Amino acid sequence: MSLSKEQIAALAEHLENAELNASAVKKITDDYPDMDFRDAYNVQYEIRRRKEARGIRIIGMKMGLTSRAKMEQMGVDTPIYGFLADYFERAESGEISVKDLIHPKVEAEIAFVTKSPLRGPGCTAAQVIAATDFIMPAVEVIDSRYENFRFDLVSVIADNASSSRFFTGGQVLAPMGTDMRTIGVVLEKNGQVMEVGASAAVLGNPATAIAMLANQLAERDEYIPAGSTILSGAITAAIPVDAGDNVTLRAHGMGSVSMRFV
Repeated sequence: MSLSKEQIAALAEHLENAELNASAVKKITDDYPDMDFRDAYNVQYEIRRRKEARGIRIIGMKMGLTSRAKMEQMGVDTPIYGFLADYFERAESGEISVKDLIHPKVEAEIAFVTKSPLRGPGCTAAQVIAATDFIMPAVEVIDSRYENFRFDLVSVIADNASSSRFFTGGQVLAPMGTDMRTIGVVLEKNGQVMEVGASAAVLGNPATAIAMLANQLAERDEYIPAGSTILSGAITAAIPVDAGDNVTLRAHGMGSVSMRFV
């Protein structure tokens, strides 16, 4: 299917309003069952355009479905991606008001900050490491705009891959000399260990996910600019959070990052 410009604009407004108003909606493929991946990314990019037109800066990107098992489960062979707007970012030890979100969940990730552009096609993990200024621990707060977290892959791509908020902090590491496959993480809620994992859960190496992103963006004649913050994908399963919850991510060799939900 190829949606018209008018349909893309209407769906983008619909989904962005759901985000901004913290109001759940039914998945859009209920009304557009023949939507394909290109249609979905066209809607996502129109949401991005709407934000930029209002003066909001796009500060980076995020990857999703970076687990091989999850990709097989969803029937895809590459991860999906979304964008990070400036107001998504929160300071370490900061607060998030749950009334601004619908049904938030948190995931442990490794964030990359680039010092030079990354372009595909043919981008490799080695090129990612060379173009990365530093890595640091991150917690992504995902928040699908769909009722009861009920969606399919096309719908979630259009919804900016459930992007919502994120925290970074702890200690930064230079990528050179760091084995990014073996970074262990512990995700805690209210002092209780909820999830543990290792960075190899992200395609064997989080740098591989960043390379995939550059190659996917090249299909739209896009690239990763210098100074971008890239969330490489979930190391752990997502855990739900609510008002009163305190979350801490501990990453081996990179300290910790904490936040609270109010």
